[in-house]
Amino acid sequence: MASSGKHTSPINGLNYHESTALEPRLDPRETHSITAIPPSPDAASIEKFREEAGKEGGFRGWMTVLGSSLVYFASFGIISSFGFFQDYYREHFLSSVPASTISFVGTLQITLMNILAAPAGSLYDWYGVKALYIVSGVGSAGALVGLSFLQSGKLWQVFLVQGVILGITISVGAQPALVAVNQHFIRRRALVMGIVAAAGSVGGVCFPLILARLNDLSGVGYAWSLRVIALMVALCYAIALLVSFWDIPSHAEKSLRKFLDFRGFLDRRYSVLCAGAFIAMLGQFVPYYYISSYTADVHPTSSAKYYLLPLMNACSFLGRILGGLAADKTGPANSVYPMTILSGLLCLVTWAVTTSVPVLICFVILYGLSSGVFIAVLPVIIAQITPASSMGGRIGAFYSVCAIAQLVGSPIGGAMIKKAMASADGTDGVAVERADDGSAYLGLILFSVCLVALGVTG
Repeated sequence: MASSGKHTSPINGLNYHESTALEPRLDPRETHSITAIPPSPDAASIEKFREEAGKEGGFRGWMTVLGSSLVYFASFGIISSFGFFQDYYREHFLSSVPASTISFVGTLQITLMNILAAPAGSLYDWYGVKALYIVSGVGSAGALVGLSFLQSGKLWQVFLVQGVILGITISVGAQPALVAVNQHFIRRRALVMGIVAAAGSVGGVCFPLILARLNDLSGVGYAWSLRVIALMVALCYAIALLVSFWDIPSHAEKSLRKFLDFRGFLDRRYSVLCAGAFIAMLGQFVPYYYISSYTADVHPTSSAKYYLLPLMNACSFLGRILGGLAADKTGPANSVYPMTILSGLLCLVTWAVTTSVPVLICFVILYGLSSGVFIAVLPVIIAQITPASSMGGRIGAFYSVCAIAQLVGSPIGGAMIKKAMASADGTDGVAVERADDGSAYLGLILFSVCLVALGVTG
């Protein structure tokens, strides 16, 4: 249980009383000790109806969870696999391009997905998921096939296809997939959103392993491995389209003002939450992008570099499920706040102090668990303070703002690696290719630690 004091933090935007007060099954007799604003009337009426009918979730609800999970498996699976592309591009495809520049392609994917989350969420509020899933599925699969035909050494082609086109098409389906399950659940909302988010981790485990294995097979190679992934993505979207159910609000207002719905920032809780998440996201995803290249630098002959990223994504899967369960019991803010602090401390006390492979394995396991809670439960806090009719647009607007942090965070960290390497070599502007003691990455690690800590405690 949280203490009775009103501790407010940017990562949650709520004091601990508020985070638990927003739980929909609150006992009315206990509200005298709580200062939070109660849930919106429409959310309360929806819950009351579903509880009276005894049909929260049901067949339609759980099939929609399946469909949304498949979309997340395909979309976030690709994005979470950029560590494989980062290492492959640096070693083979774009060997003359700095690591920080290559990482900008991956962060651009996430940025476009989140910047376009606001209009994608509003389109879902108006029309449902059918057309959005079709556009996203065809576009994502097509972009992967196009990526397989690119010429080696052409950064602008990778930037255009993987960064821009793939980022835009993923955004069209990912945000609606997350919001769709909210129509069917209230009391178990954190759990089902955690399940959907966890599917992205499963994709993040499967796709890098498939790409690495197929890439090493004679007669298959990099190009055909991308085409196999494209087929998997197309099948996931096709099945999701068949099994998902959604309701379009009859009173949905269709206007430019609603299309870009940033009125949630008039709510102090929403604004403070966004500010803290923005800061934390600058450093939160750094280990996902650089753990493979770090391992390749300090242990160039070890096969661990191929498995640490999938292992981190696998543990993130568990973190998202367990985080959803814990959030339904203790409140979303009470789950996100301590686990995000833990993720920063893990970088400081493990990744920063040793290059031992067993310690790195422990690090990626624990970091995957703790960061998975942050990824899965954060949108649940937003849903608690958002009217049901505006949920798609409001969650989308939140991630549209946070997208800037994801755009600049990893490239800034990558630039710190380059500076550290140049300094270690004792030359001006010439970077060392390998740093066996891992010291070249210390600036990157401290960058991640400081920003995650500032986001949750500042």
